[in-house]
Amino acid sequence: MKIGIIGNGKSANRYHLPFLLQRKDKIKVKTIVTNNLENRTWERIDEINYTDKIEELYNDPEIDLVVICLRPDLHYKYAKEVLEHGKNCLVEKPFVETLEEAQKLFRLAKEKGLIVQPFFNCDSGKNIHVGEDFLANYNVTILDIAEVRIGDYCMIGPNTLITTVGHPISPKGRRERKAQGMPVNIGNDVWIGGNCTILPGVMIGNNVVIAVGAVVTKDVPDNSVVGGVPAKVIKQIENDL
Repeated sequence: MKIGIIGNGKSANRYHLPFLLQRKDKIKVKTIVTNNLENRTWERIDEINYTDKIEELYNDPEIDLVVICLRPDLHYKYAKEVLEHGKNCLVEKPFVETLEEAQKLFRLAKEKGLIVQPFFNCDSGKNIHVGEDFLANYNVTILDIAEVRIGDYCMIGPNTLITTVGHPISPKGRRERKAQGMPVNIGNDVWIGGNCTILPGVMIGNNVVIAVGAVVTKDVPDNSVVGGVPAKVIKQIENDL
């Protein structure tokens, strides 16, 4: 697969390129579009073509996928252009600014038989099920060896980990790479703050707030605020719906 990147800032150089360059047997980063060729904040990579002419990327028939690493207010404009030029598109988070813009991009991609999606970290994705009006902020990671079910109107803050996989305590078992998957279930109207960890087998009820930095090791009841390491119920809250 040959890839082009629009944008040459921190997102491209710190998050995407290190991953992509480790997989040269399957992926080639061919072109990076930047609006300032004189900017040398980030070290140039000899094998990549750097250009300020976006048409070079759009008109290159070898490029299968374009990664957009720009300011959020530019995501919709360039994602639309990428799809219109017949290329698949991966967009840095936040995806776009409105639900309407997201729906337009998904419709356009479907019409053209292409894929458009936000950048996201997971094991496989097939075991993740989310409800209506779901928001995941920067660097959310879901390790879905087992099922992860997330209800309606849920928000997850940046750098949060939801994991379904555990390993043996014994060194023999760890050396054998043994693992056990246990599902995670999250109810409706749940707000998980940034830098939280949700461990395997946890069930989180409806109308729950999980404070920043919490490590959730046990089930959480409805209508509650939890926090701490390990997380404990801090107080009960009213469901005003």
